[in-house]
Amino acid sequence: MSYPAVYLVSLGCAKNLVDSQVMLGALLKAQYPVAILPAQAEIIIINTCSFINAAKEEALETIFELAQYKKSGRCKYLVVTGCLPQRYGKSLSKLLPEVDVFIGTGEFYRIREVVESLRETKTASQFYLGKPYYLYDDRTDRVNTSFPGSAYIKIAEGCSHGCSFCIIPKIRGRFRSRYPDSVINEALNLSAQGVKEINLIAQDTTMYGRDLSPKVDLPFLLRRLAEVEGIEWIRLLYANPQNISDKLIKVIKEEEKICKYFDIPLQHINPAILKAMRRKNNPQFIYDLIDKIRTTIPEATIRTTLMVGFPGETSKQFNELAALVKRVKFDHLGVFAYSQEAGTAAAKLPGQLTGMIKEKRRRDLMSLQAKISRGKNKKFMGKVQRFLVEKKERSGVSGRIASQAPEVDGKTRVITKYPILIPGEIYNILVTNTGVYNLEGKVCSLSNPAILKI
Repeated sequence: MSYPAVYLVSLGCAKNLVDSQVMLGALLKAQYPVAILPAQAEIIIINTCSFINAAKEEALETIFELAQYKKSGRCKYLVVTGCLPQRYGKSLSKLLPEVDVFIGTGEFYRIREVVESLRETKTASQFYLGKPYYLYDDRTDRVNTSFPGSAYIKIAEGCSHGCSFCIIPKIRGRFRSRYPDSVINEALNLSAQGVKEINLIAQDTTMYGRDLSPKVDLPFLLRRLAEVEGIEWIRLLYANPQNISDKLIKVIKEEEKICKYFDIPLQHINPAILKAMRRKNNPQFIYDLIDKIRTTIPEATIRTTLMVGFPGETSKQFNELAALVKRVKFDHLGVFAYSQEAGTAAAKLPGQLTGMIKEKRRRDLMSLQAKISRGKNKKFMGKVQRFLVEKKERSGVSGRIASQAPEVDGKTRVITKYPILIPGEIYNILVTNTGVYNLEGKVCSLSNPAILKI
């Protein structure tokens, strides 16, 4: 039996990417070939995000664009999965009549079954919108589509915090952790595939294990992951500041394999705004936490995300956010304009700001951060850094050093004539130039141990 080719587009965050990789794994196991171009596919799958309005618009634009292949290409079936159908449900059938099947975040793992049912029945507008309870494990077939040598591991799913601006709990369900052995086994499997870097993700990685019986914690998991042979970098992402304990900081400091990298989404610094956001932090706690991290681990890289334009945010409150950026001098910063999302508590708050005001505040913070980032990057000048090669380029290779997380931070480019830097491997390089976000380096002479693979 011949199987139709499948083309899959993954939108949104790394957590959604893992779901896409699970779907690809299920389809490849069932012998469905993967198409490189949408014009080659009989089945097109779009795994969507709808966290904020911009993500929803991107999802709809992608669906409309790829739906054209039902007319001009080989496409017979268009499948939409993920957050968009989970959030909007059966109301999408009128808006998107071109779509044959909608699968939510709770049933995407059934992709093979759904596709085969669709091929047999040819029934349009089918919905698979079960409650989001699913969480993959190490036995799940999954195809790692990240750059060579790197992979994400989702250690938990869902969220139970209930921030007033966030729709995630309704889309992804309550927080639930994977068992430690499942995570360790996946790391072992990835190491056997040649992966050198694992990036741990969840809606809140620092909540890991608290829902399990018996309870475990993130430091315990990190210690065990550090024992996995072949893994050189372990990076922790999405760490809620409220749950960053002294124990966690100590583990990150002591374990050589764990990147000295803290991704701490703060959102805001003003007490009134934080209260309205239903965030438990206060300014003094935030400043004390950052001081503690930098005192304990002076070389630590700190990244955060901030939100501007939350309902009722005054110019004075925004200036407090700018003062935070100036005082802390984050190594990396992402700034988002508040998005009024139906179904969230914040959507009903008075004082909704205009898009123009929100965008100006976002640009102002990013402009401020650009100057800080340029200065921060200068510390790498003339220093030897560990470098993970991601891909070859015309005049060399590009990749990242340990202080650069995949997709969200800058890149490092190495110009070299030596054909020895292999994608997926980690080397030592000498940084020769620094910019606002990106770095450049060079390979020393072949006899210099600085270029030897670690």
